[in-house]
Amino acid sequence: MASSVGGMLSSTERTTLGRARERARLDHTDLYEVLDAGRICHLGVIVDGAPRVIPTGYGRSGDTLFLHGSTGARSLRPGSEVCVTVTHLDGLVLARSAFHHSINYRSAVIFGTPVEVTSPDEKLAGLRAITEQLAPGRWDVVRLPTRKELAATTVLALSLAEASVKVRTGPPKDDDEDHLLDVWAGVLPVSTVHGEPIPDPLLRPGIDVPEHVLKM
Repeated sequence: MASSVGGMLSSTERTTLGRARERARLDHTDLYEVLDAGRICHLGVIVDGAPRVIPTGYGRSGDTLFLHGSTGARSLRPGSEVCVTVTHLDGLVLARSAFHHSINYRSAVIFGTPVEVTSPDEKLAGLRAITEQLAPGRWDVVRLPTRKELAATTVLALSLAEASVKVRTGPPKDDDEDHLLDVWAGVLPVSTVHGEPIPDPLLRPGIDVPEHVLKM
């Protein structure tokens, strides 16, 4: 499950860009970079014949994306096709014309049919990948799931075999005649930063913020 194949991304009807094809990134390393930089994905599923898009945590190990949730969650049913997206907003592109306003971003879309992870060892490996995606270094310092907790948790494995990556960078692309307008144009960068750690009110005295948290 965790092997990486590398090389070029798949080229299917769903992963081939119809518009702005110059924004496509075609290598598996581009996909890994987008996924590894994220903390949350949006999981698109069909439940009772209606579409749902659910924000959720994830983790990548090789060419497998792991998702998890309660065993009672109807959105985490193996055997049904899903669409997973991860998007990073990098900047607001402010043009001279309303038409050419845009955003700079990195995004990945994965299509496929996830399978349920049933092996206890593989289930723990999937949960480790999800935990480490959220907070690198965390898995090795916390209490691991009990058998009861594992039984109450569904872990799904989704192959990265069918995926696409799209990236926009750079300034606005105004029409030539609009360059003469007295309107400011450019890019307002956007970034996500961590604030100061806030301890749990029930934290016992004498427990300092660990180094792996300070480095996040």
